Amino acid sequence: MTPMRKPHKQGRKAARKHGRKAAPDRPAGPKRDPSGDSGRDPGKAPGRPPRVRRGAESGLWLYGQHAVLEALANPKRRCSRLLATAEVREKLGNRLSQLVERRSDGLTLRLAARDELAPLLPPGAVHQGLALAVEPLAQPSLAALLTSLPNTGRQVVCALDQVTDPQNVGAILRSAAAFGVAGLLTTRRNAAPESGALAKAASGALERVPYLQVGNLAQALESLKNEGFWVMGLASEGSDSLPISNPGDRVTLVLGAEGEGLRRLTRERCDLLLRLPTRPPLDQLNVSNAAAIAFYELLGR
Repeated sequence: MTPMRKPHKQGRKAARKHGRKAAPDRPAGPKRDPSGDSGRDPGKAPGRPPRVRRGAESGLWLYGQHAVLEALANPKRRCSRLLATAEVREKLGNRLSQLVERRSDGLTLRLAARDELAPLLPPGAVHQGLALAVEPLAQPSLAALLTSLPNTGRQVVCALDQVTDPQNVGAILRSAAAFGVAGLLTTRRNAAPESGALAKAASGALERVPYLQVGNLAQALESLKNEGFWVMGLASEGSDSLPISNPGDRVTLVLGAEGEGLRRLTRERCDLLLRLPTRPPLDQLNVSNAAAIAFYELLGR
């Protein structure tokens, strides 16, 4: 097996001025109030628009029964509004009431007609009579995730290289929860952010599997190597088949976007490029299907 490569030390690039003149010194202004009140006269136009808190105000709604019920059961999830149709309230009965009562944020349930839910959600959203306004989940850092992992047994972290479709990411999260993947790693840019569509496709798994975002995927893969992880990229031109590989107990599985696959820098950070034993002419799988098969090979046997 190919030995692990040591990470290269990279220095910081010096900033370039490109011939621009330095801006004149600005006079010192008053310190900002951490509460967000700038002290401006309310009659004067502010210099910039205020930040909008995410949640009901910005349209971060979870919908669908599995996604909403799992969010209500998650004490780390901050919720602000819960809407349900009378039919769903009657169908779920005590289960919904108990989940609301156990929460410490004072959340209450309000009955709403179906035509009240639709304008709050994306067009065509299948809400199943439930909608929950939430704050984004606070996710651990990569270092914190690795510190929390046990030292024995197979540990798998999945890294996504610019997989932007929320349906695919949600399905991968669902498979990750089913097979016990330790966490899902993606980039802050060119990736699927937390959303109602992603949570609906994950069917509650977003509340159970850490979904981390990093600034630089290549550097994150090097950090995983330093913690003893073999980094394996899944690619159709891989030299070996995943089922016959023997990567050890700590594995990072890297999946690329459909069509483009893994980027060059991502490939260079992989210790191995592996493939699934598919057969032509239909030898290409959807990325979420490939993830489920790979998780089974690594954790389900």
